[in-house]
Amino acid sequence: MSPVAPDSEMAAPAGENAPVADAPSTTVESRAAEASTVEASTAESGADAESGPVDAAQNPQGTPVADAPAAACIRLDANGVAVPCEPADAGTPAVADAQPPVEAEQPQDATTSSAAPVDQEGYNPVADPTLPEPAVLPGTYDPWERYNRRMHRINNAVDRRVARPLARAYVRVVPRPIRLGVGNFFNNLGQPVSAVNALLQGRPKQAAQSLGRFALNSTLGIGGIFDPASDAQLPNKSEDFGQTLGVWGWKRSRYVELPLFGPRTLRDSLGMFGDAPLSPLRQVEADRIRIPLQGVQLVDVRAQLLSTDSLREGAEDDYSLVRDAWSQRRAYQIFGDRMSPGDEQLPDYLLDDTNPQVPVGAMPVMPTDGN
Repeated sequence: MSPVAPDSEMAAPAGENAPVADAPSTTVESRAAEASTVEASTAESGADAESGPVDAAQNPQGTPVADAPAAACIRLDANGVAVPCEPADAGTPAVADAQPPVEAEQPQDATTSSAAPVDQEGYNPVADPTLPEPAVLPGTYDPWERYNRRMHRINNAVDRRVARPLARAYVRVVPRPIRLGVGNFFNNLGQPVSAVNALLQGRPKQAAQSLGRFALNSTLGIGGIFDPASDAQLPNKSEDFGQTLGVWGWKRSRYVELPLFGPRTLRDSLGMFGDAPLSPLRQVEADRIRIPLQGVQLVDVRAQLLSTDSLREGAEDDYSLVRDAWSQRRAYQIFGDRMSPGDEQLPDYLLDDTNPQVPVGAMPVMPTDGN
């Protein structure tokens, strides 16, 4: 196949050795320079693929090759003239060394990179699947909430106007050693009730310890004013009949707030009737002795609760705070001794087993009195 000559040149007929008419005299050096120029322009057009196809190829004389396809390959003939090459296959485009355009490397953002640290991808430690399940506390069963809230407001009014001022005056006037003696005295009076309920709950050892505390503090402790039983390593456990009913199987009971007594459950309210006949104070028939003692006991209980007032001052819902805190503590008092050894990490206010709620013997009148 004969190479195609430029428009200014005429190819010789086949089989004849006639020279080409008007052939320009070009030295070898000039043709080599022109060839290198064509190759450089071809390479530049291929490298600049992203900017668009080449419109036309130029020959050494500057004449464009007519209808040169944008993606057609260009080669040099024996004379160093740039000519388009024919496709090897009619159905396949003849693109010589066509390379796909290379996209510019974009800088990776630290927030989208796969190698970014976990905490830069919005890591949420609360939703970490490797963390253990959160502890779920049992909710308070409170179907009588409307009534309980009204009674809570009434009890708070009585507390603000009567009980809390008396407790603060009691703390200011009475020295701390005397207050401790008064608290020990009333705590010692509750040991017989704790002993009976511990025995009903199937704890004979704890019942014996409660009786031992009562005997030791009543004698060596001068009526319970001092506490030598604690020095003798006898534990101080407070048990009542409401706790006994819970141990017997009455685990869930509806919450109720009683006038003056404060937070209770229906189970604990019925348990008060079982504890009332065992209260030593209620065995005192002389009203002039029993009623002042009951009044001092009420003031002493309220003085023990003064430390909780600061926790309630900023509460958005004081009723819910008191209800939930009391219910959690009550659940521990009933079922805490039966928890597994791994559950010993409890708050200090739960580990303190003294019962600061209003005891049944502190009220002057009970329905069981038969008046």
